[in-house]
Amino acid sequence: MSGETRPFRQIVLKVHSRCDLACDHCYVYRHEDQSWRGRPVTMSRETFRLAACRIAEHARSHSLSRVHVVFHGGEPLLVGRERLRGFARELRHALDGVSSLDLRMQTNGLRLDEEFCAMLADEGIVTGISLDGDRISHDRHRMTPDGSGSYEDVVRAVRRLGAPEYRRAFGGILCTVDVENDPVAVYRALAELDPPAIDFLLPHATWDRPPRRPRGETDYADWLIAVHERWTADGKPVPIRMFESITRLANGGLSLTEALGLGSSDLLVVETDGAIEQADWLKTVAHGAPETGFHVAHDGFDATAAHPGVRAQRLGLDGLSAQCRACPVAAVCGGGLYGHRFRTPVEVQGPGGFDNPSVYCADLLKLIRHVKAAVGSAVAHGLRPSHFDDLAAGYGGAAAVQELERSQRGLRRVLLAAARRAAPRPSAAWEAIWGLSPAALDAALDNPYVRVWALDVCETKESDPGRPAEIALAAVARTGGSLSLTVPLRDSTLQLPGLGRLVVDGGGRTVTVSAEAGELAVEGSRLGALPGGMLWQPLRYLEADGVRVALEDSDPYRDQYQTEVVPRLSDAAFRSWQDAFSEAWQVIRAEHPRYADGLAAGLRAVTPLVAPPGHVVAETSRHAFGAFGVALPSSTEELALLLIHEFQHVKLGALQDMYDLLGADGGRHTVAWRPDARPLNAVLQGAYAHLAVADVWRRRAVRVGRASDTYDAAWLAEYWCGAVLDAIDTLAGAGEPTGVGERLLAGMRATVQTLGPPSR
Repeated sequence: MSGETRPFRQIVLKVHSRCDLACDHCYVYRHEDQSWRGRPVTMSRETFRLAACRIAEHARSHSLSRVHVVFHGGEPLLVGRERLRGFARELRHALDGVSSLDLRMQTNGLRLDEEFCAMLADEGIVTGISLDGDRISHDRHRMTPDGSGSYEDVVRAVRRLGAPEYRRAFGGILCTVDVENDPVAVYRALAELDPPAIDFLLPHATWDRPPRRPRGETDYADWLIAVHERWTADGKPVPIRMFESITRLANGGLSLTEALGLGSSDLLVVETDGAIEQADWLKTVAHGAPETGFHVAHDGFDATAAHPGVRAQRLGLDGLSAQCRACPVAAVCGGGLYGHRFRTPVEVQGPGGFDNPSVYCADLLKLIRHVKAAVGSAVAHGLRPSHFDDLAAGYGGAAAVQELERSQRGLRRVLLAAARRAAPRPSAAWEAIWGLSPAALDAALDNPYVRVWALDVCETKESDPGRPAEIALAAVARTGGSLSLTVPLRDSTLQLPGLGRLVVDGGGRTVTVSAEAGELAVEGSRLGALPGGMLWQPLRYLEADGVRVALEDSDPYRDQYQTEVVPRLSDAAFRSWQDAFSEAWQVIRAEHPRYADGLAAGLRAVTPLVAPPGHVVAETSRHAFGAFGVALPSSTEELALLLIHEFQHVKLGALQDMYDLLGADGGRHTVAWRPDARPLNAVLQGAYAHLAVADVWRRRAVRVGRASDTYDAAWLAEYWCGAVLDAIDTLAGAGEPTGVGERLLAGMRATVQTLGPPSR
């Protein structure tokens, strides 16, 4: 598609041209372009109707399935709640039957009261709020007209929009970088508000008006690197679009921000008077720089595509300066934000003034190199390339699985912190958790179902009052130290993760539990000498050939599967499980050694499930790395296959937590292993798991001596190889895999091809 006909997918509607703050770094009011002075204060209903019609016209002519519209200003909240509601409905009406609408808004938040939040949630207006960090950092620039700070009002707005009933309308926080501010303090202040995302923006500047650099030419890189290091150490608790965009672009994916990457400009602005303009950050360049001469009353958006300024931004790599084209990070940097390249030309006017590197060139180069080095040049987030490739092939030895486990432990730590913030009130138990030694905290985080509980707290804002105490006590008991807490009972039980369950008949609603030097006591009595009415049920382990896996039949958060979980097993039932597991492990170790080491390193718990008569059942929870549920089958070889198959899901789930593998949702698709059409992420999960199934059947075909069994195993191996290849083809086509995703699919495809049709 040519530059003249390429569609615009994001339309910014300037619904109000004034603001109730007086920020000294604002690109609308404090830079070269002062056109706001001559524009209507508010976009009229007639102008808005014309803009909505132009958006629908453009979406229809280009068959756009989705358009993105942003209410902007000035300050859009000054329009008023009901008028904004009417604008949202006008847009949806215009796009009805044409395209879906992603409606967003950027605001300073000062007028965001409960009624406004409710309207935003009702109308689906996803809203970002500008906040520059802690009080000192924010109030340095974002002041009211009388010179007072706005921090308290903005934070109040953030907390209000982040409340459970409105959070679906919370898009994130936008923060403009000031290198005079403490980067870690700014990051922590923002992260503690638990936003859906954070956008760090470089202040708008040009070569004519360069940014302040009190320390050196890479002040902005150094500031952002300090944030990145703290964010990484914290386990990346909130998405930061600048950092994630660098990682995605380095791995062949798409940017999440217009300030990075070679993606063509797809943004237009409609001002309050109906003028169609280029991106409004061009106001930093010169008076009138964003102007196109077009207007919604008499011009469609396609006409704007022919404007020289728009065409200049749509040239990709060819549109960069010679210095940028020669740079090794050009595909990631993309020359930076177009407006930041400007230098007043001596003779050439217009687009020629942008034939320069970004005024932040040195900063971007240093930051990109830092982020790429931190995540690995080939594969990100701590996995060595060789380990990623081993996992991509469908296997993954002990070292690769241990890396996945470390990543999951970091994720659990982040969720534990989020759960603490979401809990209704502070408690001694929560303080005990954060006072744990590093070894004890790691022990607490080793439990697969900790993440399930933490997510439950974050989502419901309600806390199982006894769980923090149970986690802290279990961790201290396992690693040494001293702790005593009063624990609320849960249905007359208390469950210590990784240790066992206490059952109390009658009595009160709490018990006091003490952990001292690795020993537990309840109400002063050691576990071996509990008084009547108390029963300690230790966690039991399945053991075979040095492998030790918990048979988890008491954790209250194990109920994560569609199939019903089994209550605590009798001793006889446990012995049946132990015998079956021991025999199945011998099969895995002898016949499928490439899966054995990874299983031994990462499988922490098996939860027994209730199987319907005549059915084989095994299930995995994405939020319980190292665990899955299984109904004990009648065959040793069936159990071996189930253990291998389900651990494939465990590994891929961890990879999906670490990487963007697919770039599109791609609808639903049929697969060989399910009667219902599946979304693409489920297709990927199934393909990865059944890659191992094909491998298992192939090895059985080679091993089995009887002709009929050999034929059946060979046929099944060939069938599953074909099914997995079909799924990989679907994913490669409809899934728009990222660079890392392509690497994963290539590894899977290579393994299937090496399996081939087994000899009969």
